[in-house]
Amino acid sequence: MNHTHRPLIGALLAASCLVAPQAAAAATDREAQLETRLERLEAEMMQLRADLAAARQEQSDSNAQAQAAIAAANARSEEATAKVAAIESKPQADGFKSGDTTIKLGGYIKMVASASRFSDGEVATNSLGRDFYLPQVIPTGGGKAQKVEDFTAKQSRFWLNLDTAVGGQSVKGLVEVDFQTSPGTQGSQRTTNGYNLALRRAWMKVGRVTIGQDWSTFQYTGALPESTDFVGATEGTVFVRQPLIRYSAPLGQGVTLHASVEEPESGTATLGSPALTENGDDRMPDFAARLAYSGKVGEASLAMLARQVRVDNAGVSADAFGWGVSAGGKIWLNEKKTSDVRAMVTYGHNASRYIGLNFAPDAVYDPVANKLESVNVIAALAAARIAIAPQWRINVMGSYQRVDYADALTAAALASYNKQAWSAAANLFYSPVKNIDLGIEYRHGERKLVSGADGALDRIEFAAKYSF
Repeated sequence: MNHTHRPLIGALLAASCLVAPQAAAAATDREAQLETRLERLEAEMMQLRADLAAARQEQSDSNAQAQAAIAAANARSEEATAKVAAIESKPQADGFKSGDTTIKLGGYIKMVASASRFSDGEVATNSLGRDFYLPQVIPTGGGKAQKVEDFTAKQSRFWLNLDTAVGGQSVKGLVEVDFQTSPGTQGSQRTTNGYNLALRRAWMKVGRVTIGQDWSTFQYTGALPESTDFVGATEGTVFVRQPLIRYSAPLGQGVTLHASVEEPESGTATLGSPALTENGDDRMPDFAARLAYSGKVGEASLAMLARQVRVDNAGVSADAFGWGVSAGGKIWLNEKKTSDVRAMVTYGHNASRYIGLNFAPDAVYDPVANKLESVNVIAALAAARIAIAPQWRINVMGSYQRVDYADALTAAALASYNKQAWSAAANLFYSPVKNIDLGIEYRHGERKLVSGADGALDRIEFAAKYSF
């Protein structure tokens, strides 16, 4: 080192010694200020953290409250839904109350339009044979073929169901009417087409006992096919409505026994004329019983009838015993019960008024011998109902009746009496909504007399029905 610089260095060192204490003091003040600021910052940070924690806690509490509110709302909604479902699952009350009686109105409005061809002559206008298929009025004997068209709403039907609580017991009732079967004065087709109301059924039921007018116990209504026609299989079916007293006893496993006493009436013919006469001379009621079964596979019916046929001609009376047996049933073809096959077979001895709307007489009165000669009838029907789509279905049906007269009666005296009849029909039904049915049907039917004379009917029919 250059010795010339030593005095300068010494002077600098001396000066630094004089400055150092002042610098140290300044540094200490700054550190104190920094520490104060740091403490303040730390305090502020702690406050911010506390505020953040409080905000998070508040948000968490709010979220918990919101979730609890949502859960409570969902619970209330589920409870309300369950209550609505429970209400909807219960049968809805219908009808209206009058005192202690519940009254329900039902029925349908039906219009039928038909085009008919009779092979051997014309059936009179405004007669039942023009309104629906009635084989006993088909003209025979080679007359000129006739074509006719008819429109009618006579088959419209109404009923009242009644239910009254009496001393803890349910008393039920039914009144049913239509305009088809009234024998009274009818309106003109040229102007008003007014038709009289006719009683179909009127009964009351207390427990197992039915009293009033109803379908005969001898009849199995389940065999009747779906048809645009009023009956559908006329010559092959049992078909009677009349006053009766019936007792019904459930026997278990879907089996019920029905037994009844019913109105007696004899529809006889006098030898030489096929015209039927309601005698009004009966002295004993008709007795009927039916064993009915209903199960998952289908239905079955076995019915029996016992009766007296009686005439009183100018103080001279004659009577004969009559009886009948009828078996029928229905088999479901699917679980929804929209398709089935059904059939019925009936044999009657002096019991013709129950079969085919009295196609044959109950008996034939021989005034010379003052005796009622027997008439035997065999009748059958079969039908199938096939659902081809949810709203579409097809029905096919066939029906037959044959009459055998007592050997003591000559063919010449019976020449104009009915011997047999048969028919076949097919239809297509469409139900655009639940309560409306639209159907079109073709039918061919034939009637034959003991003499061999015969006649035929061909009919195309359209029907529209609104049920309520």
